[in-house]
Order: sequence, then C-alpha cells, then structure tokens
Amino acid sequence: MKLTITLVVSLSFGIATAQEAAPRHEIGLTLGGLFGSQRSGGATRLDLGSGVALQANYGYRLVGNETAALYGEVHFLANPLRQVNSTDQTLTRDASAIFLTPGVRLKLFPDRAVAPYLAVGGGWAVYEQSTNTLNGNPNPASRLVNHGALDYGGGVDFKFWRFVGLRAEIRDFYAGGPSYNTRAIQGGQHNVVAGGGLVLKFH
Repeated sequence: MKLTITLVVSLSFGIATAQEAAPRHEIGLTLGGLFGSQRSGGATRLDLGSGVALQANYGYRLVGNETAALYGEVHFLANPLRQVNSTDQTLTRDASAIFLTPGVRLKLFPDRAVAPYLAVGGGWAVYEQSTNTLNGNPNPASRLVNHGALDYGGGVDFKFWRFVGLRAEIRDFYAGGPSYNTRAIQGGQHNVVAGGGLVLKFH
C-alpha cells in the first residue's frame, strides 16, 4: 500500500513538473521592413530602397532559469525586391536577398509577460540581381552572388495566449552587397530590418 502511494505521489509530481516546465521550442513568424540605405564609391552613388522582409526563426532552449535563458536559433529572412536608384544608369535595377543565419539568443526573464532578448549569429547571404540595368539594357552583372553574413540585434517577446506570444525585434544583417554592376561600390553593407509577429511555443 505504501509503495502504491509512493508511486502515485511520484507520478503526480513528475506530471506537475513537466506541465510547469518552460517550453523548449519556439517558432517565430514575423513580417518586417528593410530600411533603405546609401552606397557610394568615388563618383558613383546609389540609393538602395526599402523592402519587405519575410522572416522565420526556430529557437531551442539550451539552459536557463527564471532570470535568463540561452537559446540556439536559426533565423531565415527573404526579401523579394529592393529598388536601386542612381544617376549612373548602367547599374543593376533591383535586387532580392535571402539570409540564413544560425546563432544564439539570450533572453531575460523568459517566463514573464515581457521578456527582452539579444541575438547574434552568422551564416549565409545570397542576392539575386535584376536581368536589366537602370537604363533597360541587359545586365552583365552576375545573376546570383553569395556572401558570408553576420546577424545581430534584439527584441522583446510578449505573452499573449497560452502557447502563442507576440514578438517585436530589430536586426542587422551585415554582409557583402549585391552585384551592382560597378567596381566602384564593393565591400559589406548593413541590411537593417524591423519587424513583428507571432511566436509559437511548445515542449
């Protein structure tokens, strides 16, 4: 009888602990906007326009307590189009981009209603250039270019309803730029995006 009671109590405690345990998996789905930026080299100048950012993030809670939690994450961003404007009409007309950056995220007070976090990672960037230049001629630049990418930023998670939360964040993806069809503009560029959306949490 004592053994049965002990087993029941132990099982009940185990179930309660599992139910109270913090979710280990997070899937973030956010919609954002890439800020416009300016690039220059010598006499060549261009404006890279703003654009839509479709983002998905998977996070796995590695360690943590009520004060802070460390997550491993993989962040994905897709931008379908950013316009290029310049007085040099031989430049690439527009470009699209994809960023894929594994990294880590440090979240403070992860189980509270408001949980700020910082994130950093590194991975891969690919740009697809337009087939035409600004003057309408065929674009001799490479159709696709690949670069390494550094991703860093921060945000805030908000509790909303059961396993669904809300997220607001800003990130910068620093990587080599698109092929603008000029040697005057080279090197890395900042791709800053602000966005918000939903977070799904589960064990």
